[in-house]
Amino acid sequence: MTGRSSIPPESLTQAVQALTAMRAEIAKAMVGQADVVEQVLAALLAGGHVLIEGVPGLGKTLLVRALARTFDGHFGRIQFTPDLMPADVTGHTLYDQGTRQFTTRRGPVFTNVLLADEINRAPAKTQAALLEVMQEGQVTIEGEPHPLTLPFMVLATQNPIEQEGTYALPEAQLDRFLLKIRIDYPPALEEV
Repeated sequence: MTGRSSIPPESLTQAVQALTAMRAEIAKAMVGQADVVEQVLAALLAGGHVLIEGVPGLGKTLLVRALARTFDGHFGRIQFTPDLMPADVTGHTLYDQGTRQFTTRRGPVFTNVLLADEINRAPAKTQAALLEVMQEGQVTIEGEPHPLTLPFMVLATQNPIEQEGTYALPEAQLDRFLLKIRIDYPPALEEV
């Protein structure tokens, strides 16, 4: 096969070692859910975002925190609620009367690994603000672009649609996620 570049064996070995170390580090915090961990790591390597669906209490937040720790990344969390505004996600400018200047306050999206908890409880406008950030890799506040620090990955959780106060994400928004992962109760042996 001519014209294809090959990965040097030493680079491949380093990548495998890094992934093995990341798996081991996550396993210190989270028992089981090996398939979920594998899929999240694959999305991280591919530069994609993940939508995780499952009932509360299955370790979704724990998984995201552990992932950020594996590469010394910054972890951020947004609890999506019906009254959350787009500026609560992206940031905004404020007028400081003391200095008589506008100052920019960056929102929680300025992190490496962002947990967007219960994304399907927020209004469509707020969901759209986050999904735009995911697509563009930057935030525009008052016409000024602010690039995000790489790596940037969103792991959004949603409760099953049958739960009260939840709304289905539109297809165009679902398209921003590389993977949709369902997390369920672990087998009895892992739970023990």
